[in-house]
Amino acid sequence: MGFILAFLPLLAGCGFRPLYGDARLEPQLSAIFVEPVAERDGYELRNSLINILGSNGQQAGKTYRLRLILNETNQGVVLENDATISRYNDTLTVSYTLSDAKGAEVTHGTQTSLSAYNVVASPYSTLSAQQDADIRAAQDIAERIRMDLAAFFRHRDGQ
Repeated sequence: MGFILAFLPLLAGCGFRPLYGDARLEPQLSAIFVEPVAERDGYELRNSLINILGSNGQQAGKTYRLRLILNETNQGVVLENDATISRYNDTLTVSYTLSDAKGAEVTHGTQTSLSAYNVVASPYSTLSAQQDADIRAAQDIAERIRMDLAAFFRHRDGQ
């Protein structure tokens, strides 16, 4: 036990600081206007980003604009003996560009998420499973974009 206590002061100087809960990043993240996206998954992604960035969804008074471009693919991955597909993988790829108030690009990136769902006898249940998988993928990508942006602001500001 004494051995562990002796090394605790050394760990404090390692420079590790988690991105979540860092109050210094909140003003920058909440100053991002997330542009609307036409697709249903884009709607889910935009709403998730607005929530986790702490933004209000309004363009007025924002310092930055976040533009999102979605690319969705759907691939059957499990075939039954009668050649029917019983499982699908949906891949959601999002390219994003963060611009300042003058329209100059500040940073950009791409995030991809894979979600899967099973095909069942009920078409409604299959559709519901697909939509749920797509929502999970959009929320996952929103978290990843938030982490990318937080890391960008922290690095840029030397925090």
